[in-house]
Amino acid sequence: MAQAETTTKSATQPPGEQDALALLEADHRAVEKLFEAFEKAGDDLEEKATLAQRACEELTVHTIIEEELLYPAAQAALPEDGKLDVEEAYVEHFLVKTLITKFETLKAGDKGFNATFKVMSEMVLHHVEEEEGELFPELRRTKCDLAALGKKIAARKEALQSKLDAAGSRSVGDKT
Repeated sequence: MAQAETTTKSATQPPGEQDALALLEADHRAVEKLFEAFEKAGDDLEEKATLAQRACEELTVHTIIEEELLYPAAQAALPEDGKLDVEEAYVEHFLVKTLITKFETLKAGDKGFNATFKVMSEMVLHHVEEEEGELFPELRRTKCDLAALGKKIAARKEALQSKLDAAGSRSVGDKT
């Protein structure tokens, strides 16, 4: 119960003051909402294209942050037997990034568009379940400074988001 209270308390703090894991969990919830909205979009190709693009952008920023900041910190903080979770996470990221790349050529309505999004969402949900159920609790038990890491993650996310906004959105799954 104490861990749930800590997470809840962290989730109400401004992004720059949240611990690293609370920030990443918030990203997980945001992407889950996009997956749910995609399922509810039915045959609305424009909506599906927009949701796929947003999900790919969110996942791209999230994977960069985890690979640059979280996973190296986890590898440094975790005992040897916990490092397997980090190695598995890198492999799962590689597979999701491969599917994200596929959306550079797939358009909403194309054969395989919905199936690719479904497989990507299933992989991400599995990854989230493992991170939040195994890796994050293990990391909370270490001496890793999650508050300091949270500040780095918030700053990096803001920089990546600004870069993405400045570049303009690419047309992931655009039907035109």
